[in-house]
Amino acid sequence: MTRIKICGITRVEDALAAARAGADAIGLVFHAASPRAVSIEQARTIVKALPPFVTTVGLFVDAAEETIRSVLDQVPLGLLQFHGDEPDTFCQRFARPYIKAVRVRPGDDLDALAANWPGASGILLDSYKPGVPGGTGETFDWSMIPAQRSWTLVLAGGLQSQNVRQAIDLTAPWAVDVSGGVEATKGIKDIDKINAFIHEVKRG
Repeated sequence: MTRIKICGITRVEDALAAARAGADAIGLVFHAASPRAVSIEQARTIVKALPPFVTTVGLFVDAAEETIRSVLDQVPLGLLQFHGDEPDTFCQRFARPYIKAVRVRPGDDLDALAANWPGASGILLDSYKPGVPGGTGETFDWSMIPAQRSWTLVLAGGLQSQNVRQAIDLTAPWAVDVSGGVEATKGIKDIDKINAFIHEVKRG
């Protein structure tokens, strides 16, 4: 069973729609430059509204340690997601499991890259776009992903209902992560797209 994370949630109604449709996790972006960024108050309100057994994930991009600790003091997050140049030693400082995003470029040795974060619960593969830490809306060459691997794959990058089943069949990820592929506009989710995406993941 492929797990599902809906990222870039900014509204309670979108978080609840994702949960009701069967999402395993929702992502909250704590990166001010992102159009999907949330304030502490927004995040607290969203998390409080969620039913049980939906993991709350906080996304950070090269944030200072004190910034992350401040968020954790105020928002009950179950998992951290790092999208910058954070080393494994930094990612492990916060007494939370974490996943590390890696932006894939042609020719990358993904096994070697994943080995840089031995403490990660998962390695999230996303598309590389200069100056954009994530949420590009573009796919990458899935054939680059080794079929046999010692690390846990979370697949992201340009996923939507029309291609997610193919992506799963080709790469057998532990989880898929979608943001733009289920949006009406940046930061505002489309319930029909969420339902269609999750239906495609689960029909396999």
